[in-house]
Amino acid sequence: MSPTAPQMDRTDIPVDGWIDRLAPAPSRPYLRLARLDRPIGTWLLLFPCWWGLALAGPGWPSLWFMALFGLGAVVMRGAGCTLNDLADRNFDGQVARTATRPIPSGAVSPRQALGFMVFQGLLGLVVLLQFNAFTVWLGVASLAIVAAYPFMKRFTYWPQVVLGLAFNWGALMGWAAVYGRLDAPALLLYAAGILWTLGYDTIYAHQDKEDDALIGLKSTALRLGAATPTWLVGFYGGMVLLVGAAGALLGLSWPFYLGLGAAGLHMAWQTATVRIDDPADCLAKFKSNRVVGWLLLAGIVAGRVF
Repeated sequence: MSPTAPQMDRTDIPVDGWIDRLAPAPSRPYLRLARLDRPIGTWLLLFPCWWGLALAGPGWPSLWFMALFGLGAVVMRGAGCTLNDLADRNFDGQVARTATRPIPSGAVSPRQALGFMVFQGLLGLVVLLQFNAFTVWLGVASLAIVAAYPFMKRFTYWPQVVLGLAFNWGALMGWAAVYGRLDAPALLLYAAGILWTLGYDTIYAHQDKEDDALIGLKSTALRLGAATPTWLVGFYGGMVLLVGAAGALLGLSWPFYLGLGAAGLHMAWQTATVRIDDPADCLAKFKSNRVVGWLLLAGIVAGRVF
C-alpha cells in the first residue's frame, strides 16, 4: 500500500461519534486534536497516577487527588497529542490511519494548534498547582520527556521507551502527592509501567508498520517484527514482577496479588492471541489494556485496605 494514497476506511478519526452529534462545528477539530473522542490514551496515562496514589496509601486513596489526576490526564494527554500532531504533520498525511487528522487535513492550522496546546498546558498547570511543591516540580520535570517523545521515532527503533518514561511519570507523582518524596515502591512501579507501555504500544505500532517503513519512521513493531509475541512475554512478565516487588516491599495483603495475577492473565491472553498483521486486532488488544488498569488498581486498593 502506498503511503501517499490513504485509505479512508483505515482512518483513526471516529465517524458520527459524539463530537459530530453534540459538539458545535467550530470546536470539532480541536476536540479531535485533543483525542477526546478516543479516551483510551487518557486511561493509559491516568492509571499509573492512580496506581501510585493507591500504592502510597494508607487506606483508601484520596478521591480529591484521584479527580485532580483525572482532569490532569485529560488536558495533558490532549496537549501531548497536539504536540505530537504538530511534530508529525508532514508525516501524518502520508499514513493511512492519520491522514484525516485535523492538521494534515487542513481543519486546524499549525498556528492554531500551537495556541490550543498552550491553552491545554495552562489548564494542566492549574491542576498541578493543587499538589505539594515536590509534586509540582516533579510534574514540571516531566515536560522534557514529553517534548522529546514525538521526535524519537525519527532516530531510534525504541521510541516506545521514551513514551513509557512519559506516560508512566504519574506513578511517581501519585506517590509524591501523598508523601512529598519518592521511595523504592514508586520507582519499582514506574519501571513496571515502562515495561507495560513497551508491550501495549508495540502492539499498537503494528498498525502502521508498513507505512512507517516506507516513510522512514521507526518503532519497536519494525524492530521486533514477528518476534513481537516473545518480547511481549518479557515486557509483560517483567511488569508483573516489578509491581509484585513494590507490593511486597509495602507488605500488601493477598487481594493485591489476586488483582495482579488477574492483570497478568489478561496480558498473557493478549500475548497469546494478538495477530500482529491484523490492524483491527492490534487496536482491539491495545484498547483492552483498560482491563489491566482496572484490575491492578482494584488489587492495590484492596491490598491496602483489607
